Amino acid sequence: QQISWTPLLLLGYLFYLLLGAMVFQLLEKQAETHFRDQFQLEKLKFLQNYTCLDRQALEQFVQVLMEAWEKGVNPEGNSTNPSNWDFSNSFFFAGTVVTTIGYGNLSPSTVAGQIFCVFYALFGVPLNLAFLNQLGKGLNAHLITLEKWVQKPGRAQVQCQTIISFHYFKTNFKPNMFPPLVFSYVEGWSYGEGFYFTFITLSTIGFGDYVVGTNPNKHYIPVYRSLTAIWIVFGLAWLALVFNVGADLMEKCLQLKWHKPDLSLAEGATIKLEDEPEQPRIHIPS
Repeated sequence: QQISWTPLLLLGYLFYLLLGAMVFQLLEKQAETHFRDQFQLEKLKFLQNYTCLDRQALEQFVQVLMEAWEKGVNPEGNSTNPSNWDFSNSFFFAGTVVTTIGYGNLSPSTVAGQIFCVFYALFGVPLNLAFLNQLGKGLNAHLITLEKWVQKPGRAQVQCQTIISFHYFKTNFKPNMFPPLVFSYVEGWSYGEGFYFTFITLSTIGFGDYVVGTNPNKHYIPVYRSLTAIWIVFGLAWLALVFNVGADLMEKCLQLKWHKPDLSLAEGATIKLEDEPEQPRIHIPS
């Protein structure tokens, strides 16, 4: 009998979410508490040094800073910082809209801009998916050989899963090794931060904690963010292809494990029938 693997997949999915929640809480909660305490201490020191201010005035100023950041204005530096809505930055923002990355560090503040963004995404997201689909078909050629190899009968399950997993991770991370070097050099990040930004961007997670071209203390070439947006489009097609392959492999592995018929019993029964000597027929005279 075939066993449905849907409940198993659901349990595995929930377990994966619970595991991630516990690990993130373990890794990040203590650091968050430390930064919160440090921030409160800095505010107290600021009030002690500038006695002309009271706590309410300071809280209002902090609120102004937060609103400025939410509107895409970096509070660091001065008014000579480049605009967030020049052509290069606007092109980059348009790319984050149609690709559904949505960093969250910049968004339209006018009603006209917000309405246009809705209709722009309404037609742009399907257009982007259609383009990525066609681009993914072109990138899929190198995976056809592996797929044919997997579909051949007689492959050992453990060996098959090991080779597929190795190829999956190699295919995933190999194209993402060079861009972090560029971002690390231009933005002043570490390689780990650049690699983190690359994967979070191409997977359309887009937290917004790391965004290229936002440091007011650095001078960027005008086309830097535009070139980054073009790289994102091609990188999305590649990583989406890898994710699709990974999902297909997980389904195939589950089907191999839970849908595989018990061929050993059938083969044993066949051999047993073949080995039994033919019984002599008894003729009853009429």
